Amino acid sequence: MQPLEDAPLTQSVQSLPMAAAAAMRSPPNQRQTLASDAHPLAQSEASLLPLRERRAANPSAASLFRSTLTPPGSRSASPAASINRSPSRALSGSVFGGAGGFRHSLLDTAAADSPGDPLNLILRSFVPHIAIYGSEDVDELVGEKGFRGGLWELLRPFGEQVQGKVTIRDSNGGSRTWEDFSVRFTRFGDGVEEPEPAAGGMRSPPLTAVNGQAAASPKKAGSLVDQVERVVDRHLSYAEDAYMGITSPTTPTRHGLDTDATSVYYALYLRRLLSGIPLSCHESFAHPVACVMAISSRNPSPIEALRKLYTETTQGGNRLPVWVDGEYLRYYVLVHDEERSDITKSLALFDQMKRHFGLHCHLLRIRSSETAETDDDSQQLPRSDWMTPAEELADIERSDRDEDFEDPTRYIFGSDATAIRTFVREMVTQSIIPTMERNVSVWNDQVASRRRGLSGRFMSLSKRFTFGGSSRSSTGTRTTGSTNYEALGFFRPDTPEAIMRRLADFAFMLRDWKLAMSTYDLLRSDFQNDKAWKYHAAANEMAALALLIMPQNMSSKTRIETINQMLEQAFYSYHTRCNSVYGAVRCTVLALELLRLRGGSGIDEAVRWGIRILETGLLGRIGDALLKERMAICYASKHGAGSQAWGSRRRKSALWSVLGAETWIAQAKYIQAQKCLNEARKMYSLLPGECGVQNFGLASDFLADLNEQLKEGLRIDIPTRGDEEGDNQDHGEPELLVDEESEMLDRRRSRRTSLIVPGAGGGTASLETAPLTPLVPARLSSVEDEGEGTSPSKDGFG
Repeated sequence: MQPLEDAPLTQSVQSLPMAAAAAMRSPPNQRQTLASDAHPLAQSEASLLPLRERRAANPSAASLFRSTLTPPGSRSASPAASINRSPSRALSGSVFGGAGGFRHSLLDTAAADSPGDPLNLILRSFVPHIAIYGSEDVDELVGEKGFRGGLWELLRPFGEQVQGKVTIRDSNGGSRTWEDFSVRFTRFGDGVEEPEPAAGGMRSPPLTAVNGQAAASPKKAGSLVDQVERVVDRHLSYAEDAYMGITSPTTPTRHGLDTDATSVYYALYLRRLLSGIPLSCHESFAHPVACVMAISSRNPSPIEALRKLYTETTQGGNRLPVWVDGEYLRYYVLVHDEERSDITKSLALFDQMKRHFGLHCHLLRIRSSETAETDDDSQQLPRSDWMTPAEELADIERSDRDEDFEDPTRYIFGSDATAIRTFVREMVTQSIIPTMERNVSVWNDQVASRRRGLSGRFMSLSKRFTFGGSSRSSTGTRTTGSTNYEALGFFRPDTPEAIMRRLADFAFMLRDWKLAMSTYDLLRSDFQNDKAWKYHAAANEMAALALLIMPQNMSSKTRIETINQMLEQAFYSYHTRCNSVYGAVRCTVLALELLRLRGGSGIDEAVRWGIRILETGLLGRIGDALLKERMAICYASKHGAGSQAWGSRRRKSALWSVLGAETWIAQAKYIQAQKCLNEARKMYSLLPGECGVQNFGLASDFLADLNEQLKEGLRIDIPTRGDEEGDNQDHGEPELLVDEESEMLDRRRSRRTSLIVPGAGGGTASLETAPLTPLVPARLSSVEDEGEGTSPSKDGFG
């Protein structure tokens, strides 16, 4: 058995479950052998996870956890083209809050291109949504290829990155090329969130139920945040099983938290949080900018089928709610079966489609037969990174419930993949983006420009003071026509407020941050005057995010104060007035990450908002632990000045790592706790010896207790190597998982300024550069006097 000192230092916790990933590529008999060795971590954890044994026995379920088994950016099988990746770092700026970090756009940093980084996730989440609505014959054709979800399931992975470069024009006429532009394919009509009736003031907190029991908390059991927590919990539990059952427990990791790359579990938490953006009335990010209406070459009456699809999306029972603008782009697709249909007839039909419906049409040629892994022209189609948490949770629960659960990995022909990439790129570059640019130009000229003028300001004042009119009754319902806010809780899509909100969202999705920020800023006051609090919260949230991303020549203090005001209003309206857990969590977490990337004083503000969300208790156990980890990384990323690192936050970073380890141990997530403790040990080791944690008795005892709980949870039984005489050997005691902290023998130099004036002469210069007497630490002499029989100083970790 390999001793702990010989354990490879290059092995990280994230690489431990890779043995489980190898099981997916192994033969069936080898997969069963690897998966059957898994066992629970402890008796207490086994009671909490009764389905672990069955899940470990099903090797097909391993692909459900691929996103955390595989590091970000290593999806070689992805149908989208890859781009250069680099680790994320904060902008350089003064450690005492200088303005250096605010003069550049965050898009100029490596974080914008780093997969899994929060900034990259933000850019890939607030993207144009394209709804898919196909006929029954299309679903049958795609179903024969193995995609039971229809055309939407086949197209979704290809929208996560559009192939090639995409050029977008901003409101000033300038063009910029992007290599990481993406779109989101969704089912038509999915994820609708009904608006709540308008009410004035804040909502009353939940009181006692009728039966005398305590009422439910604001976070409902089936809420989006709760689903995200459960998904990440299952990924963490699978990693714990993979570590304890497959990898050798004699080689524990010595790595701490990675301050350059985002944790795969935190990235998964953010990705699932952002992938579940509901189709709501107060923001239009999930509103479809286009709808793909598809038929196949098997349809006996194709033109009539397309007209039927159009009628169903505009007048039928499948139409979107009244607060969604119905003037979105219709894109007509003819799916040609290469194996069973005549291409001549399909080409003639396609020409007929273009005559009836215009140029927004495409002929998609794919094969209808299902692709096997062993086919020469087969390519793996990975699972979408942006599936909703409810969808992923349903797949995981189905893998636990069904013993014959099939591997969800799908394969397609290379010719099909090429045809779909061409279709997505052509639709995005020739139809979607030009339509969005045209709408932005029209809305900005006809609506927003009037609102920014003098007449628009007078209109805002008239709505605020109403000049004798009454806009609200005592019950908060609308009484006169001085506001466009409906009593049902939404603005109709043809009102100026709704149009300007779509303008701002379109500009944000097209990465025109200046136009988006100015439009959100106009809407903030309008929504506040109308007491449309959820609209008001969303406008403040997106204004703060746009202001953090875009460059601006203002002092760091002024900009931080402006952003804090927006975030404060957004958080208060989401949490107190609207009781929206999802909005409050999303607003705070995204602002925290962007403030961290700004560096300087932004890091302290980021942690302040992290503490704010922890105090409200909106997060579950998983989110609470992940956020504490993230706050430790925030403080660790703040570099000090000089050799003594003045202005750094090493001690605070270590404190949050310890708090994170305590939270993980309470959940029996020992691998994550081990990383946090190692990171705390690393930060404490960077402090001078007299400032280390070993000089604080209660803190040292607390850390030693956490370390003992960690060793007990990991169940590591490693015989310690004694000296040559064999004294004091204890083969049953687990060995410490972290290195001993080396005691620093040099104290900090005094802060007193020298009385010798530099440059006064050669003699003075020599006196200043060299000490008169050697600096001998007092502790060194005391240790020498005690002799060789004394034990080393306690390091605080047992």
